[in-house]
Amino acid sequence: MPPPRRLARELAQLDGATVRIGGHLEDYRALGGVAFALVRDGSGTSQVTLKKGVSDPALFELLSSLPRESVVLVEGRVQLSQKSNRGVELLPTTVSVVSRSESPLPLGIIDKVPTELDTRLNHRVIDLRKPEVRGIFELRAHILAGLRSALASEGFLEVETPKLLRQGAEGGATLFAVDYFGEQAYLAQSPQLYKQMLISSGFERVFEIAPAFRAEPSDTVRHITEFTSLDAEMAFPDGAEAIRALLETVVLQALAHTRTALGPSASERLAAPSTPFPRIPFAEAAGWLGRSGPPRDLGADDEKRLAEVVQEKFGAPYYFLTEFPTSVKAKTFYAERQESDPSLTGYFDLYHRDLELASGGPREHRLDRLEANLRSAGLDPSGFASYLEAFRFGMPPHGGFGFGVDRLVKVLAGLPNIRESRLFPRDRYRLEP
Repeated sequence: MPPPRRLARELAQLDGATVRIGGHLEDYRALGGVAFALVRDGSGTSQVTLKKGVSDPALFELLSSLPRESVVLVEGRVQLSQKSNRGVELLPTTVSVVSRSESPLPLGIIDKVPTELDTRLNHRVIDLRKPEVRGIFELRAHILAGLRSALASEGFLEVETPKLLRQGAEGGATLFAVDYFGEQAYLAQSPQLYKQMLISSGFERVFEIAPAFRAEPSDTVRHITEFTSLDAEMAFPDGAEAIRALLETVVLQALAHTRTALGPSASERLAAPSTPFPRIPFAEAAGWLGRSGPPRDLGADDEKRLAEVVQEKFGAPYYFLTEFPTSVKAKTFYAERQESDPSLTGYFDLYHRDLELASGGPREHRLDRLEANLRSAGLDPSGFASYLEAFRFGMPPHGGFGFGVDRLVKVLAGLPNIRESRLFPRDRYRLEP
């Protein structure tokens, strides 16, 4: 019976043991009477050392004939070695070829030659074999675990809502239409309406981490058409500030969880930011930018300039933009208008430098005002009958936020393009692989 398969990270504790390793043949080099094969698995790379006069000559011939990235199983004895960069090597007795790779590879795994992003995404399976690329998704997994843990500790219940809808949360032309057994339906751009309905159901704190779809014809480094959204909703919040404070806590706890999980390899981007995050009213930010006239939403250039001003004034990477004008959030019909000044909402955005990460605030829980907001947004309340029913039979005050997980990964991994934060990204030009 063959010995058990071991991972590269385990070998240093198995000196003298006979084991099997398995993975992709990353490289093979022959130097005089010694040859080295590097075999990569999900935990790292093992060095297989062949020595003339000691190792079976057939193994030299076999390994030298294999293209890079072929899959092999190697059985042999583990030996600690000061000459190996890894501090340990495997002296092989048998090598089995599981799967022979084609050659040449469409892109290099260990080569230092830079590869265009489109080429990497066209051959994503190969690209994902790179340890540095795999590291992005290990980071992502820890971030997701941290977000879940943070919300659970605050009493939130994780839920799942439909992704095939009769109408969108915000209307407009940013919906993907699909044929639903002869009827028109849409892919969900947000679980907003359903999480509000759950508040009416008595689920006082809910969250969801799920895919969302937005048919915006954007072609930027911060937009994709399929993305992962964290959405949270809570009943009886103590105003917009309570929702902001919750979001701030969730971010801090997720960062702390990820730092602990990654240990010394954690990047500076995971360092705990100073708190509280600055709160900047929209009108004040508009003044800093020298904007005049009717309020209008920020564009990319405005966001870059605002980030510079915030850095100068506060030295803070994370900050809230608060008190959005009602006119700017007109399509966000569920946004509650302030009682003292209906021209303002309690809505806010959370930024990291010039990148918007999250948006949220108190929702409108009164049916008559909600229907009026729908009409003001150019929408027919009759098309939202199921949603509005939740408000007819008792709806508590509530609020929450939506958070772009892919954007947070982009920030924390230091990625130039959001497409790199997803395993198989989708944008207006890419539908495969």
